[in-house]
Amino acid sequence: MNLCHSSGNTGIAWRYTQSTAPSSSSSSISSTPTSTSSLAPGTACNNSPNLCAQSYSNITHMGAHDSSFVRDASTGYSPFGNQFFNATVALSAGIRLLQGQVYNENGTLKLCHTSCDLLDAGTLEDWLSKIKFWMDDNPNEVVTLLLVNSDNVAASSYGSVFESSGISTYGHIHTSPSTASVSSWPTLGEMISSNKRLITFIASVEYSTTYPYLLNEFAHVFETPYQNYGLSNFTCNLDRPSSMRTARAAISGAMMPLMNHFSYKKYSDSIDVPNVSDIDTTNSPSTSTTGALGQHADSCVSAWGAGIKPVFMLVDFYDKGPAIDTADRLNGVTNPVGRKSSQEAAGSSAGMKVKLGGGGFTVALVAFWGAALIA
Repeated sequence: MNLCHSSGNTGIAWRYTQSTAPSSSSSSISSTPTSTSSLAPGTACNNSPNLCAQSYSNITHMGAHDSSFVRDASTGYSPFGNQFFNATVALSAGIRLLQGQVYNENGTLKLCHTSCDLLDAGTLEDWLSKIKFWMDDNPNEVVTLLLVNSDNVAASSYGSVFESSGISTYGHIHTSPSTASVSSWPTLGEMISSNKRLITFIASVEYSTTYPYLLNEFAHVFETPYQNYGLSNFTCNLDRPSSMRTARAAISGAMMPLMNHFSYKKYSDSIDVPNVSDIDTTNSPSTSTTGALGQHADSCVSAWGAGIKPVFMLVDFYDKGPAIDTADRLNGVTNPVGRKSSQEAAGSSAGMKVKLGGGGFTVALVAFWGAALIA
């Protein structure tokens, strides 16, 4: 059982210009700028001036899988944590996609790991408020949220939380809300100029005209498999949505690719946890090492054809690798502007001790039922 991910087409595929072959570790996959904005010359968008004129759908957004579930002192170094640093630290370190699981706990939307009795990261409103504060301080950054609607609540429930947190002020209203249309996405510079620079996908939710900035993920995005065990398990095949038969069909339908790149190991007979033992290889930018993020990304470029690259990539423990190096290569970014190390961004928490191994963790499994995949 997996509770992390829940379950319009123009027929037009989009293409990327490939400046060098993806087999080289120094290769770069980029695209021709599509538009300009009113930003001052030299402005850095998402840490690079080169990205301002790029369409949102024409760059790779590096993502933190289960970004609210942290493995640190605050959680007793829980083996169920997927990240070593919190969401706002991740943003300062260059992550631009934050994914999370949302549950309806007695009428309150909360970020919980499969069960709120297993790992409870607090309310969605508090989490959004922190991200909004970060966006207030970083006006030239476009951020994407991907929320798993675990209890299938209505868009209105999410909308009220987005409104109360204040983050809705940044909500981008897509011109094609219910149908995939790659060509309709603005450039990063245009989003920043309009100050509508938060894109929110929910898996899954019915589109609401009252909250038009909340988009159904699978109307716009397709995903590769997320149940991966071991370094040789990653593929570029389509896993969801079931309405598409293949990745190439989804691309032809103008859907944006999300490449899942994280793996699991057994915690017990019925429970899997994020696999941290191979994380330096898993998140490596290497294009030749089996199971490395760089190798997986280039495999997908080859498998999908026409230079199509992942628009979104999700990893656990994003600071390892570091994962952002692969996104930089795909985006042609060589000198990121304004980016901090995770340790620097964490400030006083920079010296925190992170346990990479198993052992020493105490996690209450009260009210946890059945076989669950902690994804």
